[in-house]
Amino acid sequence: MFPPLNLPPFDYRLKRDGQKNYIFDTIRKKYVRLTPEEWVRQHVIHWLCTHHGVAAGLIGVEKPLMVNGLSKRTDITAAANDGTFRLLVECKAPEISLNQAVADQALRYNMAAQIPYVWITNGIVHYLFALDRESGQYRRLDSLPAW
Repeated sequence: MFPPLNLPPFDYRLKRDGQKNYIFDTIRKKYVRLTPEEWVRQHVIHWLCTHHGVAAGLIGVEKPLMVNGLSKRTDITAAANDGTFRLLVECKAPEISLNQAVADQALRYNMAAQIPYVWITNGIVHYLFALDRESGQYRRLDSLPAW
């Protein structure tokens, strides 16, 4: 199917419809088309909920976001208990290299949202950034701070 990721495995639910595979998304409460990017997204969601303590109800998937007057969709957002967004995640398929263009895309999405942490991942390689709201600059982090 897809390569093993640099994220913990989990018990996922799959179904097949004709030639297409679907995976159950616990956030959207429905089966969604299983693509390489979705494979990564579901692993990240699982990690956030079971290994980082983020309540499923505080996670958003494919939420609309306005960027330079254009409607874009975030792969994953996660909020704190008070409802303020704390994390924006940009997921790519495992075979996609996480280069400067990918980082620029995620950080551009965050220009409007001003979410404190941005995580870019292809499931194998992960980059995490923290936004300094005063300077507007990002710095790399080794790990996501406690929720």
